[in-house]
Amino acid sequence: MSQHRSPGGQSSPEARDAARKRAATRNRGAHRLSTPSPALRGRFVIAAVAAGAFVAAGQSTQFGLDSDGGQAYGAETTNLAAGSDAAPSASAGGYSGVGGTMIAPEVLPIAQAAEPGAAVGQIVKGQQMEVETAAAEAEAARPKFWAPAQGTYTSGYGARWGTTHYGMDIANAIGTPILAAHDGVVIETGPASGFGLWVRVQAADGTVTVYGHIDSYSVRPGQQVQAGEQIAQMGNRGFSTGPHLHFEVWAPGDGKKINPAAWLQERGVQT
Repeated sequence: MSQHRSPGGQSSPEARDAARKRAATRNRGAHRLSTPSPALRGRFVIAAVAAGAFVAAGQSTQFGLDSDGGQAYGAETTNLAAGSDAAPSASAGGYSGVGGTMIAPEVLPIAQAAEPGAAVGQIVKGQQMEVETAAAEAEAARPKFWAPAQGTYTSGYGARWGTTHYGMDIANAIGTPILAAHDGVVIETGPASGFGLWVRVQAADGTVTVYGHIDSYSVRPGQQVQAGEQIAQMGNRGFSTGPHLHFEVWAPGDGKKINPAAWLQERGVQT
């Protein structure tokens, strides 16, 4: 360096320029990082992956992952931060941040839906029971005996004009409805001596009722009829002096002709 100094001990201009250049080079190197080489960058990546694996292993230990990858609660908490205080325990009034013993899942019962066919069957059965109940109630309330016709009571059972009159007569206009006096089955319809036309109905106990001098009938032998059901129309056929119904009652067994008015009254029918 002495070759660049002036004789008076002062540095030459060339020496000063060289010194400034060296100082600038040193200052730039102190504040700038050089670009890492590819090999160095690869080491950084490997280090980052290793650090991630370490953290994952720590979490597995902390949360107790089981062999299937599920979280097994109840494992002890591991404090990974070196030098930090241990997390307060639950007994000390704090919380560890990790759940306690795993609560077994509760299996809730699920109501099984009824089969559509079974549900429909139950509805139909219920409706059928309602219909049957209503029919039974109506049947129980239905009168079992009925007045055979509406009109004027003109003659009763007993002696009349030197003979016996075995029925009762109810007079009204031709075509007046004639009704079955009781439940039963029609056993005969059509022409009858002295009556012109008649209808005979037999009850379940064998009692037979007779409806004579009718103008027409609307039933047939073997037909089931109920009390109050129309079976014929009032007329003036046979040995008759005017439109009326001749009504008789024949007792079961021997067929004895009994007082029809008394028979009706015994069964709650007023004549």
